[in-house]
Amino acid sequence: MKKILAFAGSTSSTSINKKLATFAAENLKETEFDVIDLRDFTLPIYSEDEEKNGFPEDATKFSALLDNYDGFILSLAEHNGSYAAAFKNIFDWSSRIEANVFRDKPLLLMATSPGARGGQSVLESAISRFSRQGAKELISFSLPSFYDNFKEGKIVNEALLTALKEEVNKFEESVN
Repeated sequence: MKKILAFAGSTSSTSINKKLATFAAENLKETEFDVIDLRDFTLPIYSEDEEKNGFPEDATKFSALLDNYDGFILSLAEHNGSYAAAFKNIFDWSSRIEANVFRDKPLLLMATSPGARGGQSVLESAISRFSRQGAKELISFSLPSFYDNFKEGKIVNEALLTALKEEVNKFEESVN
């Protein structure tokens, strides 16, 4: 059976993007999944000087983890219109270990935020970048106004729930 990895591009203990990534994974019908937390990977800020010391153990561990899955569900936090610093850092380290970060595997790329744009700026940036770093089939979804549309562990807006399920189905078909 195929297996995917779900995670948020955030280290917040109350990450709304982790909640969305987990919910999306729970909507897979025939694919197993694991959910990880980026807080489990402690890394120095990437720089060429740091890289001269070798790759940190947690960077190597994260990169190796990506080899073990058939696809990925990633929901990005948006900080000032871009990636959260912690995600950018682990992404930078990972791309130095293996430039083809997503290993030519399918990616369901999502974002959410409390605002009405639902992380659109970070999503647009990531779609452009990740398609050049191994996201074989990139499917995207944005959930606007998280606190209005996501309650008790699920999307409560029927139109948005239907849209997410359609994207999850497309993603699952591309994995299998």
